[in-house]
Amino acid sequence: MAIVKSKLLKKLTDNYPNFLKKDLEKALNIFLSEIKLALNKGENVEIRDFGTWSVHIQKARISRNPKTGEKIETPERKKIHFKSSKKLFNRINANE
Repeated sequence: MAIVKSKLLKKLTDNYPNFLKKDLEKALNIFLSEIKLALNKGENVEIRDFGTWSVHIQKARISRNPKTGEKIETPERKKIHFKSSKKLFNRINANE
């Protein structure tokens, strides 16, 4: 099951009852918007012991429509790449 922003905010309010919900929501929004701004500028975002987000450029290419077989020119575009830290990777794989 995926965690969504509202569930994350609920967990934060449960774990930190001394903070107002609106303050935690504002902090979460600032955190996420800073990540978005950095990626938009082409910068890497690193959170130690969690992972790194970076922007990769996918080159323009000629692809094929699987339904019709028609060739389509796909333009160059940016993609977000996430690489987990070794600590997170090992923690996820230790539970198997």
